[in-house]
Amino acid sequence: MKKVRFLSPAEIEMFDVAAYYETRVPELGADFISTIEIAVLDLSDNPEKWPVIGKGIRRRILPRFPYSILYKIAPYEIIIVAVMHQKRRPNYWINRL
Repeated sequence: MKKVRFLSPAEIEMFDVAAYYETRVPELGADFISTIEIAVLDLSDNPEKWPVIGKGIRRRILPRFPYSILYKIAPYEIIIVAVMHQKRRPNYWINRL
C-alpha cells in the first residue's frame, strides 16, 4: 500500500464539490467524501489498476458521482492531481504537473 498525497488544488476541488452537494441534499457532501476515501484506498492498494490517460496520469472514475480522480504513481507515493468533473473543462489540470 502506497502513501497517497493530494496536491492542494485537488484537495480544494474535493471539498468544494462536497460543499456544493451538501447544499443540494443533506449528507450528499459526506457521501461524496466517503466515495473519495474508498476510491483512494483502492488506489493505494492497486495503483496500476486504472488506465493511463496521458503523461503518466491515471483516471479512477467514481461510482455514483460524475467525477474522476486523476493521479500519478511516483516511486514512493501516489499523487492526486485533480478531482475532476467528467464533462467540464477536461484539461484544466495539465499545468499542475
